[in-house]
Amino acid sequence: MENPFYNRDVISTRDITRDELDMLFTTTDRIRSMSMQDRLEICNGKVLCYLFFEPSTRTRLSFEAAMLSIGGRSIGIASSKESSMEKGESLVDTVRVVDSYSDVIVIRHRLDGAARLAAEVAENPVISAGSGVEEHPTQAMLDLYTILKEKGSIDGLRIGIVGDLKYSRTVYSLLYALSKYDVDVHLIAPPLLRIRRESLYSIDSKIKEHDSIDEVIGMLDVIYVTRIQRERFPDMQEYEKVRHSYIIDSRVLADAKSDAIVLHPLPRVDEITYDVDSDPRARYFKQVSYGKDVRAALLALITNATPPV
Repeated sequence: MENPFYNRDVISTRDITRDELDMLFTTTDRIRSMSMQDRLEICNGKVLCYLFFEPSTRTRLSFEAAMLSIGGRSIGIASSKESSMEKGESLVDTVRVVDSYSDVIVIRHRLDGAARLAAEVAENPVISAGSGVEEHPTQAMLDLYTILKEKGSIDGLRIGIVGDLKYSRTVYSLLYALSKYDVDVHLIAPPLLRIRRESLYSIDSKIKEHDSIDEVIGMLDVIYVTRIQRERFPDMQEYEKVRHSYIIDSRVLADAKSDAIVLHPLPRVDEITYDVDSDPRARYFKQVSYGKDVRAALLALITNATPPV
């Protein structure tokens, strides 16, 4: 079987076909079913280098855990203060250095275009773990896998995306990926945080926009909640205007479908209250668990010409 992910950069979900996503999810299932001994052979001797110039808990640790779970090792820096960029070294030089130490690079950076720049410079594959306000492709991959496992299918669903749609890079990767499926997408955000208009031209899904979640909560199969991205607001007064725009709590979920699922890329601040954690429809912590396995499958495919069997 040809492996389209082998030695490939992963910067945008726009570059990945539905067939390729299907292959990634099939590989995830296969790895999840393997014995520990077999799993540890997949990336034995391989090294992942992570370059994280923005804070991260789940993404960085899940990549480390994913690589460890398939026999590889991880090295890297968890903040800019740990790198020679604090001394004035360029991102290009930093990438060139770590490229010589590793088989695959995972990068997170506050500036748009940083991941693509790293991919142009590095000889080994580069995976974007978030680049400015552009995209976060592996988050979308694990989001889709979670929906697939929890709902049985992605086609035919009504998916609501709630919160900061302007600055949340997870939203853009998810929308580009969802455009490859037959879904109805409902975008729920205040006018200040609506999706950036220039991003809609490449999205083929049926999309409707709403100001209020009450308009659609009863029809949604998936409720995908995002936090207001405080760190990306150029004006804190604007942030204060929208910071409490949507709160998902037990009162809101009382009108939701009994088999709906609630997802969140995390971290949450106050947009999902803690009483929702005990609701059987809450799937955001399970989503985290799936993330490690999806990233393990992606690393396996990128670093091996032959997919794991």
